[in-house]
Amino acid sequence: MTYVLQAVIAGDELLRAAAQKVPGARVASLGQDLSLLPMTNEVVDAVSDGGTARSLGFWRLPAGFERVLAEWSAVGPVAYVEAEYFGGAGEQRVVVWADGALVLGPLDERPMEISPISQALRRLGATSGPGQDEFTAVGLDRHRHNDGWLSSTP
Repeated sequence: MTYVLQAVIAGDELLRAAAQKVPGARVASLGQDLSLLPMTNEVVDAVSDGGTARSLGFWRLPAGFERVLAEWSAVGPVAYVEAEYFGGAGEQRVVVWADGALVLGPLDERPMEISPISQALRRLGATSGPGQDEFTAVGLDRHRHNDGWLSSTP
């Protein structure tokens, strides 16, 4: 099965307030008072500064959007995450800003004890319980594609 995610993750209040300034943005609730903003074509177009370079080595992070995410992080930590898996093989890539500065990453999935997404979620305050990681604890396993997250937004 395929799993594909390109999204901004942050505290619920922060992300809902910030997303109001982004045409086409829709926010889905996660667990532990976090929310997710899927990077749809409309959102990518709205936040891109028109540059063509891939920002920080990500597939879908629009050029110039990292400056906006750094600004949003003045209110609380903000993560940009990407994951793509097919049949158990794939990769994750994350970056986290806090207080207007890059504080984690970019990290990609090289042999490490804690996955990049779980590390980013920890920076956002997520915790895990016995037998689960932060990815599962906040519910990122509920949908396998951005479209699933969009269908769960009001």
